[in-house]
Amino acid sequence: MPEDKKLSRNVLLLGVGSFLTDLSSEMIFPILPLFLVNILHADVSVVGLIDGIAESTADLGKMVSGWLSDKMRKRKPFIIGGYSLSSVTKPFFALAGSWPHVLIVRFIERIGKGVRGTARDAMVADETTHENRGKAFGYRKMMDQLGAVLGPLVVFLLMPYLTAHMNPSDAYRAIFWIAFIPAILAVITVYFVKEKVQAIVVEKKTTLSMALGPRFKKFLGITLVFAFGMFTYSFLILRAQEIGVDINIIPLLYLCYNLSFLLFAMPVGMSADKIGRKKTLAIGYLIFAFICFGLMKSETTTQMWLMFILYGAFMAIIETVQRAYISDIVNPEVRGTALGLHQGAAGFAALPANLIVGFLWSKYNSATAFTYSILVSLIAVILLAGMIRERKKS
Repeated sequence: MPEDKKLSRNVLLLGVGSFLTDLSSEMIFPILPLFLVNILHADVSVVGLIDGIAESTADLGKMVSGWLSDKMRKRKPFIIGGYSLSSVTKPFFALAGSWPHVLIVRFIERIGKGVRGTARDAMVADETTHENRGKAFGYRKMMDQLGAVLGPLVVFLLMPYLTAHMNPSDAYRAIFWIAFIPAILAVITVYFVKEKVQAIVVEKKTTLSMALGPRFKKFLGITLVFAFGMFTYSFLILRAQEIGVDINIIPLLYLCYNLSFLLFAMPVGMSADKIGRKKTLAIGYLIFAFICFGLMKSETTTQMWLMFILYGAFMAIIETVQRAYISDIVNPEVRGTALGLHQGAAGFAALPANLIVGFLWSKYNSATAFTYSILVSLIAVILLAGMIRERKKS
């Protein structure tokens, strides 16, 4: 394999760290909405509130850590600190006695994700070129999703045994305790990452705005619009429960979503290296609109399997290609800042987006909530198509 196509040791280690962290997290998060609604008796709108705050916290944290990692020219301290903070919070899910307790733990856990996320992505970008950047981001997301596949599988295998020997509340809490083990292993793994960021001399006349460039600003606006209509996987889980899918099957549906994400992540990244990032993202936005329509019409377990598969493909595109495209279009000295600003914009929109979807669902019905997301995603497609045409003319 040509040298410019190979993945560095750091990229490989970060992939392993992502795998272990997601193995831990995805033993908790697929069943957390059910734990909130069925055990702690929280309303569906509370699930939207918690998810919105969690995602906003993570993404806003990425904005700050990205800027700091650029300023300090160091990525590793943020990576180690972020993984450590997320890991130590995991046992506290098992101790939660009310939904505000879960909210606090989720909030702190997501701070850890925010601290590590942008620095880790910037390190991946720093050690790649245009020719293999999509592949590298795809590899990291693939490893991320490998953990996300195995996490729900562990839950699926353990939950029947646990529920047969203890009450439902204790069964959930036992899973949360077990999830602490891979979280600690992730911290140990990323400790062996070696800092390789080189100091970059920036001319004094180069402002942050100039370094980011007009393409980044326009793309940031488009992704912000799309983020206002996007919702988390929790609403797919709740939709599955709404149409009567067996509660023991739901972890498998979530596993199917993560397996789809796993299988699509690296091919999507490599494909975007060849056909273009913006075209690939436009396809992703259209897939999301179709998913929303499909969720409105789905009435059987078989149809829900398809929706979870498509949601995995959509997330593979969004999570892989957006980062690669941003890394392409900004100057290297502000790469962490740009990635962080993008995640911050998404985080700004995540809270109102999930609150709106949760409110429309509770006030009216799930179809109304999904219709809202369809309209927003189609607006984003139109805006992105305009950006593609402008680039061709220039």
